Amino acid sequence: MKRRVVITGLGAVSPIGNSVNELWDSIKSARCGIDFITAFDTTAYKTKLAAEVKGLDMESYFSARELKFNDRFTIFARIAAKQAVADAGLDPQDLNKQRYGVIIGSGIGGLQSLENANNNLNEKGPTRISPFFIPMTLINLAAGQVAIDAQAQGHCSAIVTACAAGTNAIGEAFHKIRDGYQDVMLAGGSEAAITPLGIAGFMVMRALHDGQDPLHASIPFDANRSGFVMGEGAAVVVLEELQHALDRKAPIYGEMVGYGTSCDANHITAPLEDGSMGAHAMALAIEDANLTIQDIDYINAHGTSTPLNDKTETLAVKTVFKDRAYQVPISSTKSSTGHLLGASGAVEAVICVKALQEGVIPATIGYTTADPLCDLDIVANTPRLSDINIAMSNSLGFGGHNASIILKKWKGI
Repeated sequence: MKRRVVITGLGAVSPIGNSVNELWDSIKSARCGIDFITAFDTTAYKTKLAAEVKGLDMESYFSARELKFNDRFTIFARIAAKQAVADAGLDPQDLNKQRYGVIIGSGIGGLQSLENANNNLNEKGPTRISPFFIPMTLINLAAGQVAIDAQAQGHCSAIVTACAAGTNAIGEAFHKIRDGYQDVMLAGGSEAAITPLGIAGFMVMRALHDGQDPLHASIPFDANRSGFVMGEGAAVVVLEELQHALDRKAPIYGEMVGYGTSCDANHITAPLEDGSMGAHAMALAIEDANLTIQDIDYINAHGTSTPLNDKTETLAVKTVFKDRAYQVPISSTKSSTGHLLGASGAVEAVICVKALQEGVIPATIGYTTADPLCDLDIVANTPRLSDINIAMSNSLGFGGHNASIILKKWKGI
C-alpha cells in the first residue's frame, strides 16, 4: 500500500531572501532579486546581470575553517537543510537514522572551487592545489555534508539532471518514503554558478539575457524575453511519512502527492519543440497523484525567459490540459529569483507550499507584452489571491530532462 507523504520542514537561501519567510515575503511583494553582478569584474562580459544571494550571514552557521573548505554551493545546501531540520523539529536521537535520508540535486556543483584550483595549478603548480579541492567540487558532497550535519544514515544521493535536479531530488525522495524505503528525507537542490566561467559558458551559448535593466531582464512568457538570468541559492524540504509526522506532532505544511519524469531524447540543450515529453512528465505526475486535469489549481512553470523554453512549455501545458489549459493560472517565479539551475525546482517547490498554505498565487513580474505563442492565464506583475488546493511545479533541464511534482494543501487527515 502506498503511504502518504507530508512536508514538515522548509529551508531556503535565495536572491530574494535567506530564509523561507524572507523568500515568501518577497514573492508576495513582487520583489526582484536581479542586479548587477558583484562576484567578479564583468568588464569583458556582455552579460552584466545576475540574481546573487545577498547579505547571507554564513558565519552564524559555520566556523571560518568550514567556510574555507566548503564550496559555496555546499554552504548554501547545508544552511537550507539546517533551516529545514530546525523548522521540522527533527532530532536524530529520536529517529531511526537508517530510515532518514538525503537527496540533494545540483546542475554544476563546486564550480568556483574548480576555477580556483585551476588558477592555482597554472600559477603555482600542482602541489599548491588544496587537498580539499575534490570534495569541494563534487556534486554529491552537498548531500554527504548535509547527511553528516543531520546524522542521516539512510539513503543518501545526488541528482544531476541540470535544471531539473531540484525537482527530481524531491520527487525521488517522495517515492522513497511513499514506497516504504525511508520514513524521513531531506530533499532539494543547490547551485552557485555565478562565477567567471559559469557566466561566460552560458553567455557564449547565447542563453543569457544581456540587457542592463534588472526589472525587465527575466520576463518569462513576455514577447520581449531574450534569455535567462543566472541565479544562485538552495532550498531543502523535509518529507515525512504521514503517521511518522503525526506521532511526533510535527508541523505539517502540505502534502506531496505526485511525481512524473521523462526525457526528450532529442537535443543536448534545446527542448523538444512540440513539448510532448514535457507534457508526458506532467501527465505522469497527475496519474501518480491519482488526480485529473480538473484538480490542478496552479502551475509554477519552469518559465526560463528564453524564447524556445516558454513557447515549448506552453505547448506542453496545452497538450496535457487541453481546453482547461486556459483556465489554470500559471506563473514563473524566475522573474523574481532568476534561474537557479539545479536549485530552481527546490526553491519553486517551497514557494508552491507557501502559495497553497496562504492562498496566494505568485506573479510573473516584469511582464508587459503578451506573446500569442504563450497565451495561457499568466498571473502578471501582481500576486493573485485564490484558495488553491493543488499545485504543479515543472522543471526542464539540458539533456532533455523533464520533471513535474504535485503538491496539495494540508487540510488534516
